[in-house]
Amino acid sequence: MRIAATLICAALTVSHANADPLSAADREALLDSLEALRDSAGAKVDARFRVAISAYRQAMGSNETAIEFYLKCIEKVNYEDQQKKYTDFREWKRKQSDQLSDAQFRLALRYQLRWLVLLLQASSEKADTAAIARDASETIDSIFLDADKLDTQGQMLRQSVTGTVFAKAYDISNLDKSSIPNAPLQLTEFYSEVVFPPLRTPDRVEFLRAAWIKSIQQQAVEAEIWAGDGNGNGNGKGQKNGQDNTRALNAEKFAIETLPQLQWDMEMDLFSNGDEARAAKRMLAHIEKHITHKSVRQWGEDFKRLLTPELEPTPTASVE
Repeated sequence: MRIAATLICAALTVSHANADPLSAADREALLDSLEALRDSAGAKVDARFRVAISAYRQAMGSNETAIEFYLKCIEKVNYEDQQKKYTDFREWKRKQSDQLSDAQFRLALRYQLRWLVLLLQASSEKADTAAIARDASETIDSIFLDADKLDTQGQMLRQSVTGTVFAKAYDISNLDKSSIPNAPLQLTEFYSEVVFPPLRTPDRVEFLRAAWIKSIQQQAVEAEIWAGDGNGNGNGKGQKNGQDNTRALNAEKFAIETLPQLQWDMEMDLFSNGDEARAAKRMLAHIEKHITHKSVRQWGEDFKRLLTPELEPTPTASVE
């Protein structure tokens, strides 16, 4: 302990004795070195992303390639990396045979891979934000076109793709710079953070309205098809009837409670971004149509506030 204390004191003494402020040239050189290190780190991350993106793209080409890649990743992450026996992996595959052969599950894997590619591209130092937003929107549109083929996969499509076995196999995590949400069915986040902001200008208000309408339509489908846990297999008449009843109730609840609120939010957004005259007429008609809605009082207060904006205080003349 005495020797350690002596060394610490000596180090502190030397440090104090040699204290010297940085010159402007030294600061500039250090900043340049720091920037070079950051560029190098970014390049290495992008290189790792390129390897993963190549593998993901190849795997998402078909249901068969997707399930083969999934099994390889499972084997690596859950068995090889954990130093478990191959016989354990084989036994797991046997127990999961029904799910592994399910066409809906395989299609959902392909969408997870597709979204993971987009997420990695969005996290790159050289990301083309506009192109990624467009591709992400097209991916979501494709999911809704395939909704009937994915009606048991809601939970998978809501899962963050950074938590999938695909991401773990390539050590993908902490994608904080991404411009899109971590899962394709995070619709509210996607539209509010990615789609709507660039459209909130008077000259693009019609595009904003079209985007809102599509968002609402997709949320209606989501509420009906994927409102539950989304993992039922649909086998058996009783289970199928139960799922149909649940979907009907979810669709009814959405139509009565959620849809009117979303429509109101849309009109508020349109009014605030240049479409005042038309939005105001629609808002008044909306209140009249949904006069018994639980939020109608709040809507009225919102509407009154929009129609009577606060006046800026008049400057008071100074008295000499």
